[in-house]
Amino acid sequence: VQLQASGGGLVQAGDSLRLSCAASRRTNGNNGMAWFRQVPGKAREFVAGISWRGDSTLYADSVKGRFTISRDSAKNTVYLQMNNLNPEDTAVYYCAVALSSYAAMTSSSYRYWGRGTLVTVSS
Repeated sequence: VQLQASGGGLVQAGDSLRLSCAASRRTNGNNGMAWFRQVPGKAREFVAGISWRGDSTLYADSVKGRFTISRDSAKNTVYLQMNNLNPEDTAVYYCAVALSSYAAMTSSSYRYWGRGTLVTVSS
């Protein structure tokens, strides 16, 4: 499975962006999906995750109330709506397919990773 993330860019603080991640095909199982982000020199961190049915979501405390994850299983695509962005959200954002039907906060719970899309938020 190949994942292609898109939608990143340069925005100002307070702006919004919507990231998309399309999978090349449906996985053999019913897998959760998630978004992680990474800043150079720092560990990759969990941002948001969603179950394969889309009925269960998980968010990092730093993005709760600002970011919303959703998915369109028919299109094998997961989205991340990011509102009220701030400079601390600047990172490369990666999407990932979980080993199980539900999302988890640890990167070891994911089997497929996209290449990432850069989000830069200026103050």
